[in-house]
Amino acid sequence: MARTVEASEASERGEDRRHGTSRRRILAAGALTPVLAGMGGGAAHALPAAMPAGGGPGGHALIEPVPSAKADWAAVARVLGRDGSLLRGVTYHTAFNRSDLRVFSHGVRVTPGLALGSHVAFARYADGSTMAMGDIVVTEDELQAVTDAFQRHGIAQTAIHKHLLAHHPDIWWTHIHAHGKDPVAIARGVRAGLDRTATPPPAPPPTGPIDLDTDGIDTALGIKGSGVDGIYKAAFIRAEKVVDSHLVLPPGLGATTAFVFQPVGGGRAALHGDCAVTADEVDDVIGALRRGGISLVELHNHHLRDTPRLFFIHFWAVDDAVRIARALRRTVDVTNVIAPPESPPRGPA
Repeated sequence: MARTVEASEASERGEDRRHGTSRRRILAAGALTPVLAGMGGGAAHALPAAMPAGGGPGGHALIEPVPSAKADWAAVARVLGRDGSLLRGVTYHTAFNRSDLRVFSHGVRVTPGLALGSHVAFARYADGSTMAMGDIVVTEDELQAVTDAFQRHGIAQTAIHKHLLAHHPDIWWTHIHAHGKDPVAIARGVRAGLDRTATPPPAPPPTGPIDLDTDGIDTALGIKGSGVDGIYKAAFIRAEKVVDSHLVLPPGLGATTAFVFQPVGGGRAALHGDCAVTADEVDDVIGALRRGGISLVELHNHHLRDTPRLFFIHFWAVDDAVRIARALRRTVDVTNVIAPPESPPRGPA
């Protein structure tokens, strides 16, 4: 059973004193400054392992997410140290770009927008509980301390892996999950892990036109993408209902196929992204990627108790952006995905 947040924080203070460093000094040295006003006292916790996936036997009925307003998440924003955005009226999403890192993969400087963005998303449920999912970018030197902080605060890690091929310095991505009655307690736990990284304060995103044929990309993929953080991104969501244990996921949360294009000059782009696929779709997607000249990075899970069971195929390419998009469209055609509501389909490519 997870300890309370108060007990976890007291343990951390004791541990910090044993190492000759006060909790206050650690927080002051971090990139983010916590604001403690309005925090709740409940504990974040992972779902019990015995809970049946998708509900059903055992008497655990499926629980649906409920709408919320951005103002409902003000206390969470204070704890996280930055403002987030409300997606589709249900999911509260906050980004933490690692602009402090200089990462190169196969000679390409990887920007925060392409592949170095941590994020966490919160959703409320009809039973009054809150679930959070996220993906945290950490250096190899940070990984163990981040893991220990999450463990002390009841934040589960559901995956630890790479998203890039040969790159320097070594970067890892750890997916997190928490579920409990107090969203502020969950936010505290997420913040504790982030404070063990050198994640910087928020900064204005790059502005100006994106040097890519975005109309050509849109036509190839069949949906309208968006430009942000100096990159161009298109995303699809799983068409079926996705459940994590007994919680129905809001559309797109933890079940998104994402294609991210970073301009490298001359109409060419570095591609990073992943496809969310079922077991029956894995081989077809791998084949489509390879026939399109796209390099495979990893095949893995992001969840522990999802239904249907989803796998994520990460990939990389540097080529003409429209040519890449045409190859990616073949992966869309063999998976059960649709355009998200904010990006309506543009018709067949």
